[in-house]
Amino acid sequence: MGNIWGLILSLVLVFGIILLSQLLVKLFHLTKEESRKLVHIGVSNWWLVAMLAFDSWQWAIIPAVIFIVLNLISWYTGAFSAMERQPRNPHNLGTVYFPISLSILVILTWHDSPVFAEAAPYIGGLGILAMGYGDGLAALVGTRSGRRKYNILGTTKSLEGSLAMFIGSLVPIFILLMLGAQLGFLPALAYAVALATLATLVEAITPWGLDNLTVPLIISLAWIVVVGI
Repeated sequence: MGNIWGLILSLVLVFGIILLSQLLVKLFHLTKEESRKLVHIGVSNWWLVAMLAFDSWQWAIIPAVIFIVLNLISWYTGAFSAMERQPRNPHNLGTVYFPISLSILVILTWHDSPVFAEAAPYIGGLGILAMGYGDGLAALVGTRSGRRKYNILGTTKSLEGSLAMFIGSLVPIFILLMLGAQLGFLPALAYAVALATLATLVEAITPWGLDNLTVPLIISLAWIVVVGI
C-alpha cells in the first residue's frame, strides 16, 4: 500500500468511524459516553493501517497531526459530538491527548525512528491498542455495570471497569507480541499479563483524561526497556 493511499485510508477510517458512531447514537440511543468510547476504540485501529501503509515516520505522522488539529477543533466547537464529553470539561482534553500519543509514538517506534534505531511499529501499537481497547472497554463496562467503586487521587473507578481495562489491554498486547515480537505463546502471555497489569494501574491513577498520554507512552516505553532498544 502506498503512502498517499495510506493518507486517504487514514482519513476515510477516522471519519467513517465518527459517522458510524453518530448513526448508532440515533438508531440505538447510545449515550454520549458510549459513542465516544466506540470512536476511541475504532480510531486506535488506525495504527494497524499505518503499520501497513507508511514506510517512514514522516509519512505516518501526517495523519496523527491532522487528528490533533481536528480533535482540538472538535473539543472547542463540538463539531464531532460523538467523540466529545457532554457537558464539555475544559480541564479534560483527552480526545486531543490521544493523537498526541500517536504522534510521539510514531517518532519513537517507527522503522526509521530518529530516536531508537532498532525500533519497530508494533512497539507503539502495544501502547496505542492497549489504550484504545482497554480504556474504551473499561468505560463501557464501568458505566453500564460498574457496581464496586473505588477512588484514587480523586478519580472514581470501578473494579468491573478495571477488569475490562485489563482484559481489553491483554488481548491486543498478546497478539502484537506474538506477531510483532515473534515471541512464543507462554513468553508472550507472561509479558502481556505484566504490561496489561501496568496499563490498568496507570489508567486507574491518571486523572483528567491524561491517561490517553500516560498509558500508551508508558506501555510502549516499558517494552523498549525490556527489549533493550
